[in-house]
Amino acid sequence: MAALAWLLIPLLAAIGAGLWGSWASRNRKAAGDGSELAGYARFREAMEKSHSGS
Repeated sequence: MAALAWLLIPLLAAIGAGLWGSWASRNRKAAGDGSELAGYARFREAMEKSHSGS
């Protein structure tokens, strides 16, 4: 009976990994990266200004 319990551990881990993998690879609606890219561009411009002024 103890051997059966030890075999259930990897089985449950494999089932959990399969569920997590299907959840992680689900199709999500693309929200778009426009605002993040615009914020990064503003950040780069600000950093260039601070370095070019010194």
